[in-house]
Amino acid sequence: MRYPIFFFALALSLSAQQTAAPPPEGGGRGASPAAAPAAGAFPPGGNDELMKHVDDLMWHLLLGDIADIDKVAYTSLPPAHPTNPRAPGASNPLIVHAYTFIPKNLDRSRKQPLIVFCHQGVHANEDTRDAHVFRELLTQGYSIVSSDYRGSTGYGRGFYEQIDYGGRETDDVYLGMQWMLENNTFLDPKRVGIIGWSHGGLITLMNIFAHPQAYAVAYAGVPASDLVARMGYEPASYAALYSAPYHIGHSVRDDIMEYRRRSPVFHAKELATPLLIHSNTNDEDVNVLEVEHLIEALKAEGKKFEYKIYQDAPGGHYFNRIDTKLARDSRREVYKFLAGYLKPDRAVQ
Repeated sequence: MRYPIFFFALALSLSAQQTAAPPPEGGGRGASPAAAPAAGAFPPGGNDELMKHVDDLMWHLLLGDIADIDKVAYTSLPPAHPTNPRAPGASNPLIVHAYTFIPKNLDRSRKQPLIVFCHQGVHANEDTRDAHVFRELLTQGYSIVSSDYRGSTGYGRGFYEQIDYGGRETDDVYLGMQWMLENNTFLDPKRVGIIGWSHGGLITLMNIFAHPQAYAVAYAGVPASDLVARMGYEPASYAALYSAPYHIGHSVRDDIMEYRRRSPVFHAKELATPLLIHSNTNDEDVNVLEVEHLIEALKAEGKKFEYKIYQDAPGGHYFNRIDTKLARDSRREVYKFLAGYLKPDRAVQ
C-alpha cells in the first residue's frame, strides 16, 4: 500500500507528540485545567475526524510488520437518549467501529485466545499511544479487538454525544467481542480476556459484571470505580461534563443512585471472573481511594480476586503503561496473570 509522503510526515509528527505527552484521559486531574472540556463542549480544533484518520494510518506503520490489522463496523444497541425518539430511525442500532489485530504468524488451524482491549478516557478513542502494549500482546500470540464505543472522539459531534457512561458503551465493547468471535472461527470463545486502564478499567469491570460467562479473565488498571466519590474530588468542570443533557444529565447531588448504578463498586456482588486490579497511591487522575472502595466492596462480598496497590510509583496514573523498568515489570505481572487462564502460544516468562 502506498501513501503520500505528506501523510507519513504528518503521522510521524503526531506520533512524536503522543509519545512526548500522552493525552488526558477525559478531563480529570491528570490534565491541566485548560485541557478539561467545558460542560457540553465538543473537542476544539475542528480536526477531530482528520486526526483519527491519521492515527489509523499510524497503526499500520507501527504494527503492520507483525499483525494483520483491520477496522470494522458493526451494530450495537440503539442510542440511549435520542434527541427525538419519534424521528425516523431514532431506534436504529448504533454503528460502532472497532480495530482488529491478528498476529501474522498465528496458527489458525487450531483455537486461539482473544484479548478485548477497552480504550482509556471519557471521550477519547483507541489510538497508537497503546501501540507498545498491543505489540507485547501480539508477540505472545493474542489476537485483539478494541472498540471505539459510543462517546469516543474521532467520529464527529453526533457520535461524541452518544456517550452512555457505564451503560451502553459497555454493551458496545461486548458486542464488538461477539463480532470478532463470529467472524474469526479460529478464536476460542472459552479463552477470551478483557483488559483496560482508567475508564477502560471501568468498562472492563462492568463487562465482567454483566457477562461473567463471556470472559475467562480480566485486568483492570487504575480503574475509575466509584463515580460518587469521583465527583467529590474532581473539579467542577469535570462534574459539569457528566451533568450535560447528552450525558447523565443530572448532577450527583440530584441523582446519586444513577451515579452509583454506573459505578463498578456498586456491582461488586456480581463478580464471577478471575480478576487482577492495579492501583497507584500517587495517581493524579483516578485517586487510589476509588480503587480501595472497590477492593473493600469485593472483599465484603467474599469474592476471590487479586490486586496490588503500588506505592508512589513514578508516572502516577500512567505508571505501568510507560517505558520504564517498573512499568515493564508490572505489565509482565499482568501478562502472567492473563496467560494462566488464556494459555497463549508464547506466554511471557
